[in-house]
Amino acid sequence: MSGSKDLDCENAIEKYRRRRRELEVEEEQRQKVGQTAEHSEEDTYLPLKQRRQERLDELRQRLRVGGGRQLQSDVSDQDGNSDHEVGQSDRGNIDRDAALGPRSNMSLLDQMAALRKKQILSEKTEEERQREQEQALLEAIARRKQLAPASELAKGVVYTQPMSTTWRPLSRHRALTAEEAIARRRLWHIIVEGEDVPPPLLTFRSMRFPTPILDYLRDKGIMQPSAIQMQGLPVALSGRDMIGIASTGTGKTMAFSLPLVMQALEEECRMPLVQGEGPVGLVVCPSRELARQTHEGLMALAGALEAGGFPELRSVLAIGGISMQEQAHTLSKGVHMVVATPGRLQDMLRRGRINLDMCRYMCMDEADRMVDVGFEDEVRDIISYFKRQRQTVLFSATMPRKIQDFARSALVKPVVVNVSRAGAANMDIIQGVEYVKPEMRVAYLLECLQKTAPPVVVFAENKHDVDDILEYLLLKGVEAVAVHGGKDQEEREYAMRSFRAGKKDVLVATDVASKGLDFPEIKHVINFDLPREIENYTHRIGRTGRAGRTGVATTFINMNSSEHEQRMLQAAQRREDVVKPTKTIDALI
Repeated sequence: MSGSKDLDCENAIEKYRRRRRELEVEEEQRQKVGQTAEHSEEDTYLPLKQRRQERLDELRQRLRVGGGRQLQSDVSDQDGNSDHEVGQSDRGNIDRDAALGPRSNMSLLDQMAALRKKQILSEKTEEERQREQEQALLEAIARRKQLAPASELAKGVVYTQPMSTTWRPLSRHRALTAEEAIARRRLWHIIVEGEDVPPPLLTFRSMRFPTPILDYLRDKGIMQPSAIQMQGLPVALSGRDMIGIASTGTGKTMAFSLPLVMQALEEECRMPLVQGEGPVGLVVCPSRELARQTHEGLMALAGALEAGGFPELRSVLAIGGISMQEQAHTLSKGVHMVVATPGRLQDMLRRGRINLDMCRYMCMDEADRMVDVGFEDEVRDIISYFKRQRQTVLFSATMPRKIQDFARSALVKPVVVNVSRAGAANMDIIQGVEYVKPEMRVAYLLECLQKTAPPVVVFAENKHDVDDILEYLLLKGVEAVAVHGGKDQEEREYAMRSFRAGKKDVLVATDVASKGLDFPEIKHVINFDLPREIENYTHRIGRTGRAGRTGVATTFINMNSSEHEQRMLQAAQRREDVVKPTKTIDALI
């Protein structure tokens, strides 16, 4: 049977070959009698491989005759239109009629290699050109969506100079040369960008704060400014727009609170606020807890000034979960400072409960989260209510792209003060990783809590995990509380208050508690899971290792953790060697 099948196959192949030869003979006869190429193409189909071979033979023939000049255009036509060459005989005739250049000294292989190199370079250039076009488009969109009041946009008002203030450093500090200022910044690892940056000042007294403020700071144990305060306070006090980048726990809150209090005090001394006026300054925070903490800090500074014989400075906390009537009553007396979350502030502005006619200072704490997807529209709406030029100050531990775009559209000649690698973790934090099976994490958590003494913060990505962890810890007799977005304001305040007072040993929270909250005594932070973004990891572990103390951060991962999560953890754990200053403060003043 196999022999007969082979015979049939050979007969079929031979029959096909005979038919093929007959078609070739017929084709030659048609060409001899002068049939057109168009007629021939309609009746005869040439395989693509054969057409390419004929074209290559033609190119080789032309090279031998003496030209390599047309090679690039011919090959590019062949690459881009190989599937459409049938029916383009006119184009081929034009190419064949073109004048041939002098004989090339390069071989065909060398010319093909050179051609390929040029094509690769042209492709890269095209990609770069496309990226430049996309960047220009994004910048155009950012300019069109500028963060400015509607009245200014309508009139085309553009501020080119920063605001001026009455604050001036002492004459001996104004006399510092640029080299001396650079030496100070290098000593304290301060990086600045901008024009006419004030020199860093190494003591609070040299910043010319009132005596009650100096006494208050001394009573709090703050004897000298941190790096962000050394450079950030002179910049903010001089009225410059600023972006402050610093690791968590380095005194960022004081760096924007003191300039706000001083502006409010100056306004009150010049002309006391009456009913319905104010605020002079505004602080916008991403979470209620951070807003409450900032408000309490401002009230403490204002109380110290009042106790020292200065006028009373009033502050209002505008956050969800608090009666708006109570807030409106305080506002009706005239208020100097407002600390708010974006949603509540936007609501009060729309209702006319508050106005920004006198506001000349705006700070956005944790600005990376503020300009994020969830808050960007609210921030744009809030800024549209300003009636005059303002000083804008942004503070954050990270510097994502959105912050850069925001600064480009909202700030006037900003000064960037960077005292840490943006997105990096604090150097005073010992970071560890524990490989734990997902089903064993809750049980292992109890063992992990015994590494350090309380207080301890446990972070989890979702609310259900927070509730499960809290229930387990309570069953095991651990004094714990929990905070997440699903709890009402009263529960959240109780949890924060009891944890801060030391009545509870463990705080279990989602990322709502990772932004800016200051718990100086925290010894240990445990990441029950990894957050989606490296910035959130930095904020989480930044709850420990604050104010020069050493803290511990433990992160649970398992074999199912994605490669992205592991790479993110490695990037966040990179440390840089920091050389402590060898000179004393007194020697530099």
